[in-house]
Amino acid sequence: MPDPYFQHDTTGVKRMYALEMMNITKEFPGVKALDRVSFKVKKGEIHALCGENGAGKSTLMKVLSGLYPAGTYDGEIRIDGKPVSFRNIVDAEQAGIAIIHQELALVKEMTVGENIFLGREPRKFGIIQWDQLYYEAETWLKKVGLTISPQTKIHSLGIGQQQLVEIAKALAKQANILILDEPTAALTESEVEILMGILEQLRAQGVACIYISHKMPEVFRLADSITVLRDGKSIATLSRAETNEDEVVALMVGRELTERYPYVKKTPRHVVLEVKNYSVWHKEKPMKVNDGIHMTVRAGEIVGIAGLMGAGRTELAMSLFGAYGGKAEGEVWMEGEQVHIRSVQDAIRSGIALVTEDRKRLGLVLGMDVKTNTTLASLKNISRWQVINQNEELKWSQKYVDELKTKTASLETAVGTLSGGNQQKVVLAKWLMAKPKLLILDEPTRGIDVGAKYEIYHLMNKLAEEGVAIMMISSELPEILGMSDRIYVMREGRIVKELSHDEATQENIMMAATGGE
Repeated sequence: MPDPYFQHDTTGVKRMYALEMMNITKEFPGVKALDRVSFKVKKGEIHALCGENGAGKSTLMKVLSGLYPAGTYDGEIRIDGKPVSFRNIVDAEQAGIAIIHQELALVKEMTVGENIFLGREPRKFGIIQWDQLYYEAETWLKKVGLTISPQTKIHSLGIGQQQLVEIAKALAKQANILILDEPTAALTESEVEILMGILEQLRAQGVACIYISHKMPEVFRLADSITVLRDGKSIATLSRAETNEDEVVALMVGRELTERYPYVKKTPRHVVLEVKNYSVWHKEKPMKVNDGIHMTVRAGEIVGIAGLMGAGRTELAMSLFGAYGGKAEGEVWMEGEQVHIRSVQDAIRSGIALVTEDRKRLGLVLGMDVKTNTTLASLKNISRWQVINQNEELKWSQKYVDELKTKTASLETAVGTLSGGNQQKVVLAKWLMAKPKLLILDEPTRGIDVGAKYEIYHLMNKLAEEGVAIMMISSELPEILGMSDRIYVMREGRIVKELSHDEATQENIMMAATGGE
């Protein structure tokens, strides 16, 4: 009789499952987040876990990592064929499980080295051995391609570097089971390549890797197997070699998406935004982050802003919204009238709205409910004598929950408890209620699933059809190419090329973005 804890791979070698999660059921008040989910990973395997936001991926990993302790869920977990029961995260780590969170879990005021070994500092007679700590931290930093000093404070690093520190921290635990939750969301292409190489090394060393990502090209480049969750249930486990992106996406959303980017050719109308010779100074250093920007965005069109990380795209968006902080020079015109934007209030009064790339930190008040977040930018429209009309607040917030198909238990649900895609819909609702003339979207689909992306793309087309001018910043070239009527390419703070939808290709965008022409 075959041993149930072993599986033959294609070479005929028996490989034991590093992890088995069997019939995991997890309920919250009024919601069954996981419904008899089963999930298995072999040693030396990269196993992708795919599904829409809210499908149960994060809940399943919180069960595995001890965040939801034994007794709060039904089902069984086995490590190397043996049943385990975790009371907390420490128990899971001691069993060889490490997790790299999508939301960074670093202490900003501590050094890189202190973060890597937080709670596991090398000690002798109870005293931390700082020389050993920083020496070992430097070794792990080199493995992830970071050349910074381990004594650097976290707050002085960019988001991409912080993500690599988070990866180094997990690797330093030398786990047998490594969970990666959207690990490349903030990484540059070169940093992604480093991570891919690390994962291939770990696979060769027999480490079981669970890879959660909405980026299908990454999944199909790395994964040996793919498990799809939908609505809290395990739908299918497939060999990467025997499936394709379209099949996985169809399993995730429960229907076939005939087109990933529903581009609609539009007829641009009058100029809404015109920027002339616009330069922005760094808020801390004596340097420009934008230099001599000239651009226009018309009513009824989607204008894409492409470029590498550090090209100055986000700084431009934040400055136009009055939220960057650095000194700006040049002219900004809205519908033929010059405007002077010195604050967010000035931008909103001028008809500008910004959906930021960091929705949790800058786009939402996580402790507040859906209703309050939705109406936050439009309180003057539902207030009289500085008193909010609660009936109007309920009416408008419900309207946008319905229109955007936001999944929430109620309007009083704290926004921080929603999935990433639904949080993004609340941010969009907030600015749609403000009825902007210009909507700036900075990485609008980062960290959300293909189904939610598709809904946001349709919303963008609808808004453009209604006459809203849309400026979209995205690091995903297929998204830029698939949704933009025109594309500006930025490099080193300048606009270096303008392309129409028909003439734009990945090649000519990257040539311009890298200075290859």
